Amino acid sequence: MVRNSIKTAIAGALLLGMATSAYAGEFGNNCAYNLAQGKVMQTNCAVNATLQGKTYCFLSANAMSKFMQNYMSNLTKAQEYYSSLRG
Repeated sequence: MVRNSIKTAIAGALLLGMATSAYAGEFGNNCAYNLAQGKVMQTNCAVNATLQGKTYCFLSANAMSKFMQNYMSNLTKAQEYYSSLRG
């Protein structure tokens, strides 16, 4: 009985870890669009997009839409601004 409970607990922990890692985005889960605008806005990464194999988080679908209108330029701006914050 104890052995089955331990197996169940381990399986649950693994599933929880996989579920939370699915929402781990670039820039520490900050909104990529807002970073491109020189602002820091933390997100829960529920709205996200994958570009060049990386997940980027957005505060809203509207922010993601605006970011995608010129994503290469916005991505560069977001990377530069985020790097400046990290020193």
